[in-house]
Amino acid sequence: MHAPLVVLGGGPGGYAAAFLAADLGMTVTLVDRDPRLGGTCLLRGCIPSKALLHVGRVIAEAREMEAWGIAFAKPTIDVAALRARKDKVIGTLTGGLAQLARRRNVTVIHGTARFTASSTLEVTPADPAGTSQTLSFDHCILATGSRPARIPAFDLPTTRVMDSTSALELEEIPESLLVIGGGYIGLEMGTVYAELGSRVSVVELTDGLLPGADRDLVKPLHQRLDKLFAGIHLRTKVTKIEEVATPAGGAIRVHFEGPEGASTREFSRVLVAVGRRPNSDGIGLELTGVTIDKRGFVGVDDRQRTSDPRILAIGDVCGEPMLAHRASHQGKVAVEGLHGEPAAFAPRAIPAVVFTDPEIAWAGLTEQEAAATGRTVEISRYPWAASGRAQALGRTDGLTKLVVDPESDRVLGVGIVGAGAGELVAEGALAIEMGCTARDLAETIHPHPTLGETVAFSAENHLGTATEIYRPRGDALAR
Repeated sequence: MHAPLVVLGGGPGGYAAAFLAADLGMTVTLVDRDPRLGGTCLLRGCIPSKALLHVGRVIAEAREMEAWGIAFAKPTIDVAALRARKDKVIGTLTGGLAQLARRRNVTVIHGTARFTASSTLEVTPADPAGTSQTLSFDHCILATGSRPARIPAFDLPTTRVMDSTSALELEEIPESLLVIGGGYIGLEMGTVYAELGSRVSVVELTDGLLPGADRDLVKPLHQRLDKLFAGIHLRTKVTKIEEVATPAGGAIRVHFEGPEGASTREFSRVLVAVGRRPNSDGIGLELTGVTIDKRGFVGVDDRQRTSDPRILAIGDVCGEPMLAHRASHQGKVAVEGLHGEPAAFAPRAIPAVVFTDPEIAWAGLTEQEAAATGRTVEISRYPWAASGRAQALGRTDGLTKLVVDPESDRVLGVGIVGAGAGELVAEGALAIEMGCTARDLAETIHPHPTLGETVAFSAENHLGTATEIYRPRGDALAR
């Protein structure tokens, strides 16, 4: 079987590439090992986790309404029904993707593929009764994604030790849960289980949660999680885990080394969330001209071309940040390049969102990155305590800040922490891509009262003209 274009991987990058190629008149074959399209994001990541986070947020809102004099009874949780609703969300979306593939005449092959040369793949069908076939191609877009990173010492033959994939299965609500890793995956899943009733503890090797995010954005989240979680242990290392028998039916004994020395505790379950690794191994890339770095990432240029002229790569397999929206855009760039268009992947900002409560979102240059590179910037922070909308919602723990170039006044970065931060950061990403100045944002009329207007108010604060923040006359910037 020969296909002019093969897309290997049916995740957000893969199906975006395949569908655009079909729309442009190309003959496309999409190969994915899962019987459903959607990849990690839809099947085992972004979508199911956000569905469960929504449930957790509703539970939290009901609890917070007590401050308004409205009390609800403690919720009863039907885990089977909750799991079924999550699976229904996934099923609806995967069904839609399958229908879109058919309408676009994209040939979909469900099976495990392995390169046998730079222009051929051997595809083993998912159906055990099927037979393997050789698929030749003119070009292949590699979109194989990533998988949870594993620590061999923690790979016990028990369901009590979970990765992010098994945690999303929601087999049960454990009495106690230890999350190893204070990154976004660990904190999101920890939030879900804590709101559902588990006593959640987090252990992080570094001195702060979410090491890649600015500290002023992380602070409100840390304060909230301090109340929600049973414990947050920083600068602490897990040295050993072991399954032990208990009167309750078993547990995981965890050995720690931290600032206060060595200790041991037992948990019903443990979630190992220490990052992800690219799916570049085990697929025969050594038989092609593709180069792979020591971390397993495939090398690409700004048109997503690898060192093998027949193969392109997009998404998690070709570097960080490992984000679905990055993969989708890279997929479109790869296809446009193959179609002869002058496309390049060169964004000024790739927004990132941590869907905890409060959410944290940022785009462009961060304050932490500016300090590390010695770049001079001006920082404007607008506290949500000054926002009428935040006061009305009872969510004054938020903050909106801008990172501004002091010479051109251009907005270089935006950071937001607060309820719905992930929805608000898109304006910041657009401002950075368009080269907007702080005055552009300040003079764009935003609806009132909204949380979105804090973006404009942060720009006004930079200019020294913020209505809700008093600054002595001499401190106002003449702009």
